[in-house]
Amino acid sequence: MSVDLSSCNRVVIKVGSSTLTGNAGANLDPKAIDNLVDVVAKLRKENKEVIVVSSGAIAAGLSPLGLSSRPSDLITQQAAASVGQGLLMARYTESFNRFKITTSQVLITIEDIKRQGHVENIKGVLNSLLKLGVVPIINENDTVGTDEIRYGDNDGLAALVTTLITADLLILITDIDGLYDANPKDASAKQIHRVSDISKIDIKTLGGAGAAGVGSGGMITKIEAAKVVTKAGIGMLLTSLSDLPSALAGGEVGTYFYPN
Repeated sequence: MSVDLSSCNRVVIKVGSSTLTGNAGANLDPKAIDNLVDVVAKLRKENKEVIVVSSGAIAAGLSPLGLSSRPSDLITQQAAASVGQGLLMARYTESFNRFKITTSQVLITIEDIKRQGHVENIKGVLNSLLKLGVVPIINENDTVGTDEIRYGDNDGLAALVTTLITADLLILITDIDGLYDANPKDASAKQIHRVSDISKIDIKTLGGAGAAGVGSGGMITKIEAAKVVTKAGIGMLLTSLSDLPSALAGGEVGTYFYPN
């Protein structure tokens, strides 16, 4: 990628369900959460402000409910989210405690972030938390919300939060290590490390939901997120969790979408 991200002082990191859980029906993967928290702690040590937008509540609730895969009906998904959200936050809190970093839980819906009165309140709370040195952990309120469950696995929410707080960078962590010019399963597919004109991307060649089967997003929703933030003059990095440290150090990994 070879893009200098050192000047990005306010960063939003979104992580998907498949990255946090592994195969469908599995519990949260403590190692995956620790790896993410390690990166966030390093950014905080560099005096950068970080917000985490985390999926995973539904996936975390599957195993305790005896479910082997993500349910197809909305009500059961919301029930799983109700069980899983506490487990998700408990694991984040435990991991961040290793670095004595305080976290907060912020549950919002797409509707919240589109209503002017709610928007100002959310913006004020997030800015206050960041000023206090807290790492806010945002998730869509799946127990009452529906949009993110059906469409996007928090990709759209992360993009809206990024523009709302005028962050310098949005990082989308996925189980695919970047954007490809065809389905990554195709041996001839080539990774695209830089995107300066997002309108040239052919979304018809992009895949669906994550390979683990526990998320609802896909590459198309990530491209839509990139459109939102780059239009607002903010860059976006798409990478896997394992490549994230290298990507932040300017390595030739992941895909960077240049701001307009």
